[in-house]
Amino acid sequence: MSGNQANIPARIRRELNIDDGDQLRWHLEDDGSIRVHVIQQQTGTFADFDGYAGEEPTDVTSDHDAWGVDVE
Repeated sequence: MSGNQANIPARIRRELNIDDGDQLRWHLEDDGSIRVHVIQQQTGTFADFDGYAGEEPTDVTSDHDAWGVDVE
């Protein structure tokens, strides 16, 4: 173990669905117990983006800045 890493038993990792890259937020309670929140790693801003499904062809050099902007 080095830096800000901790060894979590495999059974607990499976039960909490903890994977490589996930972060843990530790909270020390007034009674001395510890509460841990699992923060799932995001794979990227566009992780769930399936791509452009429109009928019009696109050109990244001219359309890049216009995507997501409603033009009236």
